[in-house]
Amino acid sequence: MTYSALSHLECPRCGARHDADLVQGTCPCGSPLLARYDPGQVAVSPRDIAGRPPDLWRYHELLPVRTPGRVVSLGEGMTPLIALPRLGRALGVPNLLMKDEGLIPTGTFKARGAAVGVSRAGELGVSAVAMPTNGNAGAAWSVYAARAGLRSLVVMPAAAPAITRAECAAAGAELYLVDGLIGDAGKLVAAAVARRRGYQDTSTLREPYRIEGKKTMGLEVAEQLGWTLPDVIFYPTGGGTGLIGMWKVFDELERIGWIDGNRPRMVAVQSTGCAPIVRAFDQGREFAEPWQNAQTMASGLRVPAALGDFLILRAIRESNGFALAIPDEVILEARAEVGKDEGLLLSPEGAATYAAYRQALAEGRVGKTDRVVLFNCGNGLKYPMPDTDLRIDRHKPVDYARL
Repeated sequence: MTYSALSHLECPRCGARHDADLVQGTCPCGSPLLARYDPGQVAVSPRDIAGRPPDLWRYHELLPVRTPGRVVSLGEGMTPLIALPRLGRALGVPNLLMKDEGLIPTGTFKARGAAVGVSRAGELGVSAVAMPTNGNAGAAWSVYAARAGLRSLVVMPAAAPAITRAECAAAGAELYLVDGLIGDAGKLVAAAVARRRGYQDTSTLREPYRIEGKKTMGLEVAEQLGWTLPDVIFYPTGGGTGLIGMWKVFDELERIGWIDGNRPRMVAVQSTGCAPIVRAFDQGREFAEPWQNAQTMASGLRVPAALGDFLILRAIRESNGFALAIPDEVILEARAEVGKDEGLLLSPEGAATYAAYRQALAEGRVGKTDRVVLFNCGNGLKYPMPDTDLRIDRHKPVDYARL
């Protein structure tokens, strides 16, 4: 039985075909490359999948690693799809769900892309990975590279969360901080890779396989909903790999006959402090102009220019979706609301999806009966928590009525 149905790589911009069994970056035309699979080689059914271990490798026929022994895993995948009943009742909606990626290794959905990307890199003979990052991706790739016995080079903005810097260091990464944004870090990585033998640039969409790990979020949602899809997906969009990957895998699932043609509307959620995709969507553009002076406390959304911008915009439009930008103060309010009402400690990026849904519902852009999936991309404990100034002085009388 074929472990992977991987056939070739394809450029979604110019249509050029590339060999999947060579180390590849982007197409000569500058576009990301996408992995393509032979539907005839997928000789399993959803019933077969149900009996496999509960991790993302249960979908290995639609993943690029050809040899089981090359899989690098820490048990990633099959995160819960959680109902939000109290918030739903308050909004008058019966079908509000959240895919909580905070319960995955390294605490964010970046582990999915790292697991598959590192596994395939090792299989193809890469000895070291290098990447710029706003934090969580670098942490995940450092950890999985260590697991695989590969070296890792990570460059991140100095403003990246301290915990992600600590994760990289703990995993033995060669870590540098740069006074700038992720694009500045990317230039340093590209220059370093050009001078170092055996290193691969694994920046977002500059290699073809991170997206294959991220697409498993869509596979899991489909399986968790009985091989049906929700009406709408709200996704926090920086580089947009997960949104592109899920739209890609919905097409793959339809081709192999596991789902029908009813696909969700895809909603890209950004911060008003960095919203290049929202602006491009509203202006009807195919590509997004870089966002100047990007500022947002949601570090995963602080991506001024996404290499896959045209793929994000294409998925939004093909799905009849839309894009929304949310102010940071509203993101923080949404985070507090979800924590208080549902007990979920969201990342700021995940909270942005709830804030965007709430706004879209009020504007009539989604219906009250729509089955909606929000994505929380990381564990809220990886981010600063609100301070509390409530104290008890045990040496003074205590007002127990107010305690």
